[in-house]
Amino acid sequence: MPWWSWILIWVALVALSLLLYVFLGIRLFRQFMATLKDLGAAGKKMGHISPLEQAQTRPEAGRPLPGSAVFASPTVMRHDYEASKSSRREQRRLKRVQRKTDRGQPQALGDLDFT
Repeated sequence: MPWWSWILIWVALVALSLLLYVFLGIRLFRQFMATLKDLGAAGKKMGHISPLEQAQTRPEAGRPLPGSAVFASPTVMRHDYEASKSSRREQRRLKRVQRKTDRGQPQALGDLDFT
């Protein structure tokens, strides 16, 4: 092989590799732009909900503000915990009694309200 054929081969290899890099760069740029477009659409969709609006809305009645437990006294927090725990237990008991009544099953003595 003559010496100039090696030059042609290397020029072709370099040109093909540059063409591949250009193609990959264009493809990466298009994917990046599509991602930005999707991100912009998601931002517009979720843009109507701002963190300030969420913080300024009043919490539901009887529920403390988020983060208020840090500054509350331990006895108040213990009382709130026990009250909500007993409330959840009572709700579960009432559901269980109603479910057994609906099915015609006998009630457990612990579920009956003797008050």
